[in-house]
This record gives sequence, structure tokens and C-alpha cells, in this order.
Amino acid sequence: MSAERPEHIVRPAAATDAEAIAGVHIRSWQSAYRGMLPDEYLDGLDPVARGRWWRTQLDHPDWGTTWVATVEDAVVGFLSLGPSRDEDADPRTLEIFSVYLEPSLFGSGVARDLMRTALAELPARASVTLWTAAENERSRHFYRRHGFSPDGTERIEEIGGTELPEVRYRRG
Repeated sequence: MSAERPEHIVRPAAATDAEAIAGVHIRSWQSAYRGMLPDEYLDGLDPVARGRWWRTQLDHPDWGTTWVATVEDAVVGFLSLGPSRDEDADPRTLEIFSVYLEPSLFGSGVARDLMRTALAELPARASVTLWTAAENERSRHFYRRHGFSPDGTERIEEIGGTELPEVRYRRG
């Protein structure tokens, strides 16, 4: 018998959500990137610094849009979208910067609802890209289910003293 999933809502993020988003961000990274990035790096992620970073992001809505998913007013996931940062991007190309979820809710449908909300807000015929770790099969499968496919572009990000291969996905 499966446990009943908690009801969630998706709404635009507010600056007051910064610390909660930071907590989800860190816990999600610690779960999703374990084995890809050093344990010392993941275990040392600073929620206070990450909270300040998120407050700055949310205080500048011209930098992009962030939605949060909440369960009983607690932030359990988020998605951020804005203008593409890639140097080869058309000026109208958008980028999903992040999609993160409380690890206990992986596979619950919360990330799906965040993605659907963001995609519903796109201008007609918009092109959207995102980057994901090449080794992260869970995220790659999730993006394929939402109409994204690898566009052949790869990069190496240095994170925590480790080189992390990433692949770019595109939709539209």
C-alpha cells in the first residue's frame, strides 16, 4: 500500500521564501549530487550564505522568475527561469536555471507541477534550455518527459574542486 502524497500548491516565490528555498536547494544537492561531488563539499554547503544568495535573486525579478511548491505553507521545491546565460543563445532564448525538490518528494509529482507551471508561462514558440549533470539519469529522464532533448552541447563545471560534466537540453 502506498502512502498518500501531501497536497501541494505552486506559486510565485517571494523574497521571504529565500531561506526556505536555500534549505531545499542544499538538501536536494546533497542527495542528487552525492557520489558526483565530494562529500566534504556537499556537507559544507552553507544555508546562511545560500539564503543571502537567494534573497538577492528574488529581490531582482528582472533576473528571472522563481516558483515554489509548498505543502502546508512550507517550501518543498522550486524552479527558476530567466534569460539564457549561454553565449551562443538567441536573445529570446530562456533558461531553466534550477529545479530542486525535497529529496523525500522525488517522484511525487511536485517537480512535474513546477515544470508545467513554468512551461505554461512561456511565450509562444519560445526556446528553453537547461543544463544538467551528465551522470544524473533521474534529472535527464525528467527533462525528456517534459519535451527537452540534448542539443549536443556539453561543458565541464568546476564545483567543489571537482570537474562535473554537464549536458545542455533544449525544448522548442
